[in-house]
Amino acid sequence: MFRLTFTILSLVFACQSFGSSPIVSDAPSDFIVKAKRGDGVFSLLRRFQITNNTCNRERFYELNNMKESDALHIDRDYKLPVKIYDYNGRSIRSTLNIKDWDQAVAIKEYNDALATLKVLDESYIQSKKLWVPYDLIACFRTTETSATAAPGKKKEDAAYVLEPIFGKTHEQVLIKDHTLKNKVYYLVSGHGGPDPGAQCLTCPTVMCEDEYAYDVTLRLARYLMERSATVHIIIQDPNDGIREDKYLECDRTELSMGKYPMPGKQLRRLEQRSKNINQLHKKYKAKGITEQYAIMVHIDSRAEQKRQDVFFYYYKDGTKGQKLAHQMQKTFKSKYEQHQKGRGYAGFVRSRNLYMVRTTHPTAILVELGNIRNKADQKRFLLPQNRQALATWLGDGLATFKP
Repeated sequence: MFRLTFTILSLVFACQSFGSSPIVSDAPSDFIVKAKRGDGVFSLLRRFQITNNTCNRERFYELNNMKESDALHIDRDYKLPVKIYDYNGRSIRSTLNIKDWDQAVAIKEYNDALATLKVLDESYIQSKKLWVPYDLIACFRTTETSATAAPGKKKEDAAYVLEPIFGKTHEQVLIKDHTLKNKVYYLVSGHGGPDPGAQCLTCPTVMCEDEYAYDVTLRLARYLMERSATVHIIIQDPNDGIREDKYLECDRTELSMGKYPMPGKQLRRLEQRSKNINQLHKKYKAKGITEQYAIMVHIDSRAEQKRQDVFFYYYKDGTKGQKLAHQMQKTFKSKYEQHQKGRGYAGFVRSRNLYMVRTTHPTAILVELGNIRNKADQKRFLLPQNRQALATWLGDGLATFKP
């Protein structure tokens, strides 16, 4: 069975400096920031790498006496769920008076990430200022890893697992909860290997559909694994983990199931993927696993002037697939209303006789993330924080689906 991993802290958003110096004193202080034009809560938090946990978002609403339906106001001050401590120069644990080693490591990696991404000008060791997100204090789970757990400890009780397919920076995946336990997901990024899929040949750097679909797929895999789902990434590239680059280099190094070369003919490639999924589906079905889902991730190619919101396909005879597609559409509509008020969302749901949604045995849908040739849609793929948002919203849709 294919293993998956996740990072303790996702380094998925574009780097920005804080702009103004934080308010600090001998006692830990909150970080206060002004909202910018177009900000929603999600976009505000993601500037500072703290959207990875609902604990932080809930704390944001609490700190600012807000409801989830409230909009942000331009130039108004907002408290973020981050405390700033004076680092004592010895250790994070003694600075914060905590004992848990994993907790200290998570806080260190958060600060290292901010420095690496140039969000902070100096490391916490140099500045003597230690940044601590709310979730790593109030919501941190003190559990053993699977490698160090005592004999008889269940695997699902592990604090994190490792998966090299996500890349060095992202290979630690923190298990946040067990809400998706006993659910199996087959994630298939479109095209790959000999077929780059849709392309933008007029862009500053050639954009290939398979690269951006793959990056979103990896991020979605992490989301699901953080919630204890069993996930199989059907198309894998041993050279590409989750990437923070704007333009992702086109290559032909993708493999099926991480080890099988892809056939040259399109139909043979699709047959290979469908067969792999159906073999796994049969195995899990024999074990009594009833909730199994196949998600195909693609990017469309249309006329340059055609802007296209995220939309979903299902097979006409698949009742559950239709229901899932509508749940995903509903999720995206609510996310746009929450984070981009007034923009509107025109993503649709349609049935289509596509090979992968027709022949795979699990409940299956195909998602098109937008038009690779449209400049407005390209921002959805080029910015790593937007690729993460796509993955998170897809994950939210899957996590809330009731068959």
